[in-house]
Amino acid sequence: MKSRTFASLSVYNYRVYFAGALVSNIGTWMGRTAQDWLVLTQLTDNDSTALGIVTALQFAPVVLLAPWAGALTDRFPKRRVLFGTQSTLAITAALLAGLVLLDVVQLWQVYLLAALQGVATALDNPSRQAFVSEMVGPDLLSNAVGLNSTSFNSARLIGPGIAGLCIGLIGTGQTLVFNTFSFIAVLIALKAMHPADLMPSPQVRGKGKVREGLAYVRHRPDIMLIMFMVFMIGTFGMNFQITIALMATAVFHQGAAEYGLLGSIMAIGSLVGALMAARRQRPRLRIVLGAMIGFTVTSALAALAPTYLLFAVFLVPTGLFAITTLNTANATVQLSVTPVMRGRVMALYMAIFMGGTPVGAPVIGWIGSAWGPRWTILVGSIATAVTVGVVMTYLMRGKDLRVRLEGRPIPHLEVRQRDGVDLPGERVA
Repeated sequence: MKSRTFASLSVYNYRVYFAGALVSNIGTWMGRTAQDWLVLTQLTDNDSTALGIVTALQFAPVVLLAPWAGALTDRFPKRRVLFGTQSTLAITAALLAGLVLLDVVQLWQVYLLAALQGVATALDNPSRQAFVSEMVGPDLLSNAVGLNSTSFNSARLIGPGIAGLCIGLIGTGQTLVFNTFSFIAVLIALKAMHPADLMPSPQVRGKGKVREGLAYVRHRPDIMLIMFMVFMIGTFGMNFQITIALMATAVFHQGAAEYGLLGSIMAIGSLVGALMAARRQRPRLRIVLGAMIGFTVTSALAALAPTYLLFAVFLVPTGLFAITTLNTANATVQLSVTPVMRGRVMALYMAIFMGGTPVGAPVIGWIGSAWGPRWTILVGSIATAVTVGVVMTYLMRGKDLRVRLEGRPIPHLEVRQRDGVDLPGERVA
């Protein structure tokens, strides 16, 4: 049997996009690593609260602008929107690199640029998510979602390690330059596509589309259940940008290279999880729940690890379970919504996942300062365990509802009342 793992790469437009995104993702992870190192070691004295604020500012616009970003995605050609957002991200990255190279950078400038990047990301995320289906169609969508995650986590495997070496060899500013140029790869890929081969969703016109998107999700309890799970793990469990930096510097007293290496080590597990997701034909709710249980256990072991080596080892399965949870949830939502609503739904989905960071990151940063770095990870382990318990209780007894994932070619998480009356929902045939 022919492997499904790389099936989407047979599509020219997706193949070009995948190559450009891989280069850009490597640059992004180099930029994140260099930015965190800049804040922790050059602008502050290992101030986890400052790092939490930077992270929150990058993600806050994702929440605040989500409904409008989704409406914009459904109204305009997604390829055109991506040209604008990627160009904006390149400019903000260039400004930060320039400030560092000129040795005039201040913390408030990092805050401001982080907020501007957040606005661009708020518009970029739903367009990128929804654009995948326009490149490959519904039959390959689950595979493409998995491959996108493979690209992202391959970059996370490569980027932090390279960044750590570059920071030590050539400095933080020069390392940030790589991120600036990496966005050009996506712009080249978008330009090189064959527009005639795309399968664009119908463009939505008129007023009230933001409210329509919110109403659609409100009447889909299946989607809201997935979003609740993603919100909890995203807000409290996926703050590794902060937690790994704190563990490396404050607990194990390591340098830039060792800090960058931890991100790469964790990405090994994430990459394996992404490849497994690409092979999986149908996402299932039990996979999401099982992965969250695994995440709870392995992240707790990482938090309690007595040595740098053991901490690194436990990051591998933690990354695997984290990406399995997120990929399966993402594919489930995308495959269960009608195409005309996909942009707005994915904007809300990304807002729920990434938008929890403005709440979680400062809290995690404060916990690191007050209770110690290990608790920044343990809080996520506890929150994920509580989420699994709440969801399983809800599925068994909550509000007389049963939730099951049907084994159809394109899956749909169906929620029925026990008296047999269907709740509102969409099936994609």
